[in-house]
Amino acid sequence: MNRPTDAATPALPASMTAWRQSRYGGPEAVAAETVEVPVPAAGEVLLRVAATALNAADAHLMRGEPLLIRPFFGVRRPRRPVRGMDVAGTVVALGPDVDGLAVGDDVVGELPGGGLAPYATAPATRLVRRPPAISAKDAAALPMAAGTAWQALDLAGTAEGGRVLVLGASGGVGTYAVQLAAQRGAEVWALTGARSIELVTSLGASRVFDYALVQPGSGDLPLDAFDAVIDIAGRAPLRDLQRLLRPGGRVVLVGGEGGRVLGPVGRMLRAALLSLGSSRRIRSLAARANPDTLRELLSLVVSGGVRPVIEQTYPLASAREALAHVDGGHTLGKVVVTAD
Repeated sequence: MNRPTDAATPALPASMTAWRQSRYGGPEAVAAETVEVPVPAAGEVLLRVAATALNAADAHLMRGEPLLIRPFFGVRRPRRPVRGMDVAGTVVALGPDVDGLAVGDDVVGELPGGGLAPYATAPATRLVRRPPAISAKDAAALPMAAGTAWQALDLAGTAEGGRVLVLGASGGVGTYAVQLAAQRGAEVWALTGARSIELVTSLGASRVFDYALVQPGSGDLPLDAFDAVIDIAGRAPLRDLQRLLRPGGRVVLVGGEGGRVLGPVGRMLRAALLSLGSSRRIRSLAARANPDTLRELLSLVVSGGVRPVIEQTYPLASAREALAHVDGGHTLGKVVVTAD
C-alpha cells in the first residue's frame, strides 16, 4: 500500500473502531468493534471518512430483507459487515493501478459499504472529486438518493412542460425528485406527510397533498392528467396509478417494501402485466451508481439548483442510533453520520 508521504499528514493508524454486524438483525445487531484499518486492493483507494449518509438500503442490508437478497449479500450474515454506502472523505492511500486520484483529494461516491468507520476502501472508479464549495455532509447526502431520483425521471421521460406526480416526496429520494423535476421544467405535484407539506412546496412542488387525506383514486388527483408518476412510497394500487397517466405516460416504481421473502418483486411483476398492450406503462427502476450523474448533481448543488435536505446529523459514536432512525422509516430527507 502506498502511504501518504506529505510530512503534514499524520501516519495512518493500524486499527480503528468500526460499526460492524456479524448477523442479520435490527440496530441491536450492530456493535462498535476494534478492527484493522483496511488496505486498498488493486483499483481501490483508502479514504479517511468525513461523512456517511444512510439510506433505506442500509436498513434492508442490516436486516437481510427481503430474503431474496441474501444469496447476493451473504446467506447467514452480511458479506460486508460495515454499513454505509454514500461516503465523502479524503484519499489517504492508493492501491495498485489507481489513476486519476491522488493522496489528499477530497472525494465522494457510492461505495459497496464500509462508511460507518473512520477509514474505508473504495473503488477509485466510483469516486468523484468534491468541489470545495460543498461540505462533506452535503456531498455524502447525494449519491444514492439523488442518483436514484435522477434515473427515475430519466426513465419516466420527464421533460419541460410535463406534469409529474411524486408519491413519497419528503424522503431522501423524494426531496431530490421534486427538485430535479422542477429543474427540468416540469409542473410538480406531490404527496407527502402533513408535517412536510411546507418543505416539499419550498423544493418546487406547485401542488402538495397530505397522503393521509389524498391518494391515487381520489378526486383531488385528476385522471389522465400526468405525464409521469414517480412512486417512491410503494403503497398505492397499480391500476389507480396507471389511470392517472395521459396516453404515453409512465409510472416509475422506485420504492415498495412488499413481503419479507420476495420484497417488491410481486408488485413489479404485476406492473409488467398491466403494461402489456397499454400506452400507459409502469416501469420498475433498478438504480445504479453513476459517477457522471453524481458530477452533474454536485454542479447543481454548487449553482444552487438543488439542495440536500438533511433531517439529522449523528456523530460516528452514535451510528447505531442513526441506523435505528433510518430503520424506523418516515425519515425527512437524509440522515448523515459525521466523523467524530
